[in-house]
Amino acid sequence: MTAKSDQTPMQLALNLAREAAAAGEVPVGAVIVKDGVVIAEAQNEMKRKGDPMAHAEMQAMRAALAKLGTGRLEGCDLYVTLEPCTMCAGAIAHTRLRRVYYGAEDQKGGAVDNGVRFFHQATCHHHPEVISGIGEAEAAKMLIQFFAERRA
Repeated sequence: MTAKSDQTPMQLALNLAREAAAAGEVPVGAVIVKDGVVIAEAQNEMKRKGDPMAHAEMQAMRAALAKLGTGRLEGCDLYVTLEPCTMCAGAIAHTRLRRVYYGAEDQKGGAVDNGVRFFHQATCHHHPEVISGIGEAEAAKMLIQFFAERRA
C-alpha cells in the first residue's frame, strides 16, 4: 500500500480499492484519519485471508485501534469507497468513529443509507456523522467493472 501525502483520504482509499481489484478482491479501500493525519489504511482481503470479516473498514479499524491503543476511535474519521455493510456499521458504532465518508451507495448490502440504516436505529448507541458521495463515480465504476468482468 503506497500513500502519497498530496492525496486526499478518499483518493488514497480509491487507490487501495484499485489494488484490491488487482489482487482479485472486491475493490473497496478504507482510510482512517485523526487530526488530519492518516493513521490506518486497508483494502478488502476476504479472499486472500479466507476471512469473510476482512472488509476494508474492519481491517482499517483494527489497524487504527492497534496504533492508538485506546480501544476507541473517537475523533477519527473513516473514508471508505463503498457504503458500509451491517457488520462494519456495527463496528463503526462500537469504535465510536466521529465521521464516515463513503463513495458509492450499496443498495443491496449497504446498511448506512440503505438496508437496515443501522445508525438510525434506536438500539444504536453511537451515531457518527455520515457524508456520502465523495468519489462516488470512480468507486461505482470500479465496482461495476469488477463484477462485469467476473460475470463475462
